[in-house]
Amino acid sequence: MSDALAEIRARIIDDPTNAWAKKVGWAPLYTAARTSRIAIIGQAPGRRAQESGTPWDDPSGVRLREWLGVTDKVFYDPAQIALLPMDFYYPGKGTSGDLPPRKEFAPMWHPLILEQLPGLRLTILIGAYAQKHYLGTKTSLTETVRSHADYLPTYFPIVHPSPLNFRWQAKNPWFETEVIPELQRLVRAAL
Repeated sequence: MSDALAEIRARIIDDPTNAWAKKVGWAPLYTAARTSRIAIIGQAPGRRAQESGTPWDDPSGVRLREWLGVTDKVFYDPAQIALLPMDFYYPGKGTSGDLPPRKEFAPMWHPLILEQLPGLRLTILIGAYAQKHYLGTKTSLTETVRSHADYLPTYFPIVHPSPLNFRWQAKNPWFETEVIPELQRLVRAAL
């Protein structure tokens, strides 16, 4: 990790808005290196990932690596792939799943980190929170993902790989047959 990236991490940890996470012993859960070629921007770590200290340490992560066509070794190598959720801390449980990421978090920290990643070739936006923030989308998640080519070469929007999205995937078989092969091709090219 570069000095600048280490400084940003220290600032995140010491930020008063993250004092609650520091108090329970949670570190900000993201990875990045100056040489990262791909950035994966998702929602926020789940409880399991936060507790293990490993991003995407759950069935969603297994499926995501399959969709990308990369090994665990490549996925977890920040020199190749930066993992930047919209919030670097587990936001807690809500009535129907995890709470959303804090709205002010990504605008505050992402620009500082992304500025330190001059070699980025592709940014994969997972789910509505990342897509709305980076693309300003007003269309449905389905339409944004279906129109993924409109956001290239910089961004590639995809649905969240959660096993809970099985109904969405069943209704949208084009995602597996059309979008995933294109995603894998662009990931290979970026790496």
